[in-house]
Amino acid sequence: MSEKTSISLATLCVQAGLSPPPLTEHINVLGVTSDSRRVSQGYLFVAIDGFHTDGAKYIPEAVARGAVAVVAHSHASVPTGVIHIPHEEPRLALALLCDAWHGHPAKGLTLVGVTGTNGKTSVSAMLAHILKCAGMPVGLIGTVGIVGLSGQPLGIRSQNEVANMTTPDPEELYAILAAMAREGERYSERPVVVMEVTSHALLLHKTAPLAFDRAVFTNLTPEHLDMHGTMEDYYAAKRRLFTSCRTAVVNADDPFGERLISDPATSAETWYICHTSPMYQCVDTHHAGRCCNRVYAGQIKLMGSEGIEYRLMSPRARLRVTCPVPGSFTVTNSMEAAVTALSLGVSPACIKEALQTFSGVPGRMERVPLAEHVGFSVFLDYAHTPDALENLLTTAKRFRRRGERIVLLFGCGGDRDPQKRPLMAAVASQLADAVIVTSDNSRTEDPLSIIENILVGMDPTCNHVVIPDRREAIRYAVRYARRGDMILLAGKGHETYEIDKNGRHPFSERELVIEAAERYHPKQHG
Repeated sequence: MSEKTSISLATLCVQAGLSPPPLTEHINVLGVTSDSRRVSQGYLFVAIDGFHTDGAKYIPEAVARGAVAVVAHSHASVPTGVIHIPHEEPRLALALLCDAWHGHPAKGLTLVGVTGTNGKTSVSAMLAHILKCAGMPVGLIGTVGIVGLSGQPLGIRSQNEVANMTTPDPEELYAILAAMAREGERYSERPVVVMEVTSHALLLHKTAPLAFDRAVFTNLTPEHLDMHGTMEDYYAAKRRLFTSCRTAVVNADDPFGERLISDPATSAETWYICHTSPMYQCVDTHHAGRCCNRVYAGQIKLMGSEGIEYRLMSPRARLRVTCPVPGSFTVTNSMEAAVTALSLGVSPACIKEALQTFSGVPGRMERVPLAEHVGFSVFLDYAHTPDALENLLTTAKRFRRRGERIVLLFGCGGDRDPQKRPLMAAVASQLADAVIVTSDNSRTEDPLSIIENILVGMDPTCNHVVIPDRREAIRYAVRYARRGDMILLAGKGHETYEIDKNGRHPFSERELVIEAAERYHPKQHG
């Protein structure tokens, strides 16, 4: 599979499923983009509906830069002499065109899509680790980065410096899949690509051209309601993944997961339904002509900081699972990864061995290495929803020693769902011993306004302090830490940057903690 350099406009439209304009067989397209700044001579410009502005405003700029054709709403104004391809859903057209431009790269790949509010990154990373241990060529697309089949990062990412998208935009996504498909030509076995698929990606048609071989549902809790409006609309967006998959793996402990199984809009032929309760028998049944495999985790042991252990029971395999990643959510996450791997043909013995060696995901309950004399521990975690924060704090409480305090530092992102802010404060008030409220990617919002929203839900009797500058807040936490404290820095996890109204800036919580510990807690000699 080679990289395309040009294609006739008529052929591109046909391959994308769009109606080709007349007399365009001899007009060559040299690229497709929705960013007028990236247009060059011979490009096709797609004027999408933006969140803050209408892409149609940039049609004159795109034409001036050399666009030979424009995809836009039928009512859009396109200069005379430039081909106008009308489409009432330009975002969908963009995905279809990018997929066609790259030669429908997913045709040579086995796609696994993982969706849900929390757990997407952990399940994806666990599954990729299992498949890699099984000797299968596997790529990974998600929050913590893009990893090719060779295990090396792929440097294809959005040029928008304030974007931290889990599922890349179509221009990047289909280029990534094409790169993985080219890598896959070296292997005799069909490559697997594990992809985190967000509700935004589904709602905005980023993955519309893709047919997923496997779709995994983790859970659904309030998040992104600034975009979706209601939980029903949020669920409807997530459900889209299961209208284009062959096999589904669902966490049925979640009420939306159980609902998904019986949803008439879904199309999976085979369902693996995961429970962490032994009240369900591990049996094959049929529902509406579809095979339903009930799988459950029994004899669950939460071993504090040593991880978890349980017995996975399925109609086709039974195995004792151990994983060194702590927390009850690891049971569900590893269970879904294991069951998905089983459905892809990986042996139970290989799955067992792989999960035993899974060291975790960067920024997910990640311990910062500190000298032993410091006397306290610091963990980084991506928890940025009320449910994820509750899971984080509950996990921490389970493996802390008697008398140790849990000190939580958190903030809430700007230009994101404001409804969750007081809810996160309520969780923090209830479960942490001390709370530091600070900033977290304020973007275009005023950090102090975000903090005011957070404090609405804070129990005034809770031991808490407000330090808007996150850098200073981290230093404060480390400086005044007591021996035995467990400090949780929530919200950023793997991120090594901070986003404010001036853009993206380097920001490493790991480095800040280590520097502060060396400064405020030096080793005493003599």
